Amino acid sequence: MCQATVYVGDELVAKEVNRLEFVEGGVQVRSFFEEPQMIEGIIKSIDFLKHRVLLEPASEEEDEGR
Repeated sequence: MCQATVYVGDELVAKEVNRLEFVEGGVQVRSFFEEPQMIEGIIKSIDFLKHRVLLEPASEEEDEGR
């Protein structure tokens, strides 16, 4: 099985993620044995070989747009 680890910047926020979904206000991540977690941010990069998803906090995105 392919599961990913999700980071916001350098901070680990979720392990063994098997589903990632864009929702209003951010990204929702799901694991088999944990409740879904909502993360306010955008995907910065995905490394399929390392099973790593890097998110950028939503506040940085809004600051850059101003």
